[in-house]
Amino acid sequence: MAYCVQACDGDGGSGTRKRSCAKSCPMMWPKRALGKTLLDGMDAAVAEGLLDKINDHYRFSHDRIQEAAYNLMNILDRCNYHFSYGMALAPLEDEEDNFIFTAVTQLNIAGPEAVEDKRQYAAVASVNLRAGKKAMEMSDFEAAYSYFDNGITFLRKKHWEEHYSLSLELFDLAAGCSLTNGDF
Repeated sequence: MAYCVQACDGDGGSGTRKRSCAKSCPMMWPKRALGKTLLDGMDAAVAEGLLDKINDHYRFSHDRIQEAAYNLMNILDRCNYHFSYGMALAPLEDEEDNFIFTAVTQLNIAGPEAVEDKRQYAAVASVNLRAGKKAMEMSDFEAAYSYFDNGITFLRKKHWEEHYSLSLELFDLAAGCSLTNGDF
């Protein structure tokens, strides 16, 4: 996933917006928190031809450069970044599901190993459940099964005692999708 950084000065303050180039959810970061060094480094990358800068937006000049930069990251850092992005995008309420598929994909790429707080396991399983239900509404039962299955992987020991209704719904809907997909 490519990320753009946009330097913005307006609406009462300066900051740097970090967002997916696919225009997912913008997140504001203060420019001083990122430091001048980051922006200088990005300008140096533009000079080297690694990044393109268009109207204060930075993006990788080629997908292979993005892939190489991604592969240079430590695997644990990658998981943590995916989990952080997923949690930032994950809707807390049922009514705000605009980015649910993007959020859940990021969380599932990170996997259960990236969870830092025990309460997040059930929260991520619940978001997978909502994504699976939304996929079912769109008649995409293969994707729905994948979300339910990933939700199940986020359940911990004693999930039947602690999160019975969530567990039952994930397993029940996963079985239904599996049957619909002809995967007996």
